[in-house]
Amino acid sequence: MYKLIIKLAFNNAFIRLSRTILVVIMIAVSMSMMISLQGLYDGMVLSMVDKTKRSDSGEVSLYNKEYRVSKALSDNITNATQIKEELLKRQDVNAVVQRLEADGLSATAKKSAFSTIIGIDLNTEEKFGGFSEFLKPQGELRLDKRGVLLGSELAKTLKIRIGSKVIFSTQDATGEINAIALRVRGIIQTNNISLDASALYVDAKVLAKFLGVSQNVATQIAIRSDSPTLKTELTQKYPDLDVKSFLELYPMMKQMQEIMVIFNSITFFIVMMVVFIGIMGVMYVSILDRIREFGIMRSIGMSYSLIRSQIFLEALFVGVLGYLLGAVLGYGALYYLENYGLDLSEFADGLESFGYSSIIYATTKVSYFSSTFLAIVGASLLSVLLPLRKIKKMNTIEVTKVDI
Repeated sequence: MYKLIIKLAFNNAFIRLSRTILVVIMIAVSMSMMISLQGLYDGMVLSMVDKTKRSDSGEVSLYNKEYRVSKALSDNITNATQIKEELLKRQDVNAVVQRLEADGLSATAKKSAFSTIIGIDLNTEEKFGGFSEFLKPQGELRLDKRGVLLGSELAKTLKIRIGSKVIFSTQDATGEINAIALRVRGIIQTNNISLDASALYVDAKVLAKFLGVSQNVATQIAIRSDSPTLKTELTQKYPDLDVKSFLELYPMMKQMQEIMVIFNSITFFIVMMVVFIGIMGVMYVSILDRIREFGIMRSIGMSYSLIRSQIFLEALFVGVLGYLLGAVLGYGALYYLENYGLDLSEFADGLESFGYSSIIYATTKVSYFSSTFLAIVGASLLSVLLPLRKIKKMNTIEVTKVDI
């Protein structure tokens, strides 16, 4: 009997082929668009998180206990080189950089802006986060005695370009106001809003000499690691230092992830409502077309539970077929967006001001397809509840007399 029910359900699901195809296409297109949007949303956030870790904090950063409040040059890590060497010996640490920072004023002949000068070593920064990838075209990744790499938004504020001169002035270790003339070698765009808007990158040795501090001194030690327990271990090992995780330094990223979850949920709900209404409409019309058939089936002794199973299977056939086509289209869209991205260069200035790249790449997760499958199956089953009530309440004798 159940084999017969399955055969009837399959045949009846496609008895109005054009109608069924339209619903399948509707489900597939809606699903592929939803999956593409989810991939883009998550890709945007993951890209921001990745670039922020690579350009600044890593997974964990170490500071002097007072530095993040005072921003004073005196509140530094005095034995930074020793700590860096200790960290590099750990098997759960992938890369370590030490940086020296000082707040001050950048100025040209016509413009000035508050900014932060950061002393770095290009070789270790390259190992830490692929620093060369942040260099905009036409620039040169070189830091000599007077060379500086400028944040992209700061360059716009000062209205200078590669080859221009900029004067940076700040208070050195002795408390005296000191200034240094620098030549712009390149423009750096990290998509980290705070860095792009204020950072000047110079050679760490040059900055240490300019500020009058030892080369062993650092204001930040950033660490790349996949260990979930590293922060706890370092907090215990270095109780005199301020140990911060990435999300503690950038709580906004956590909020953005939560916002994207809400956006994805809203999109998901809208698409599932479209699927629900589409399948329900088709099944309701299909049942009305075959109401006499169901009346005869009831009259010859077929139980309501078997008819209900047939209707459920019909809806599942339509929903699953739509899902399979949508999965193929969605995967194709994600593959393209993951490898080639969505080019929004026309809106580059606006996107970069919010920390987004002009080309947005998607990410692919199995959960996109598994959760969508469960949702479409659920929507398919729920969509036939109203049509089933029509069958359950029908008067068998009267229905069989109706001319269809």
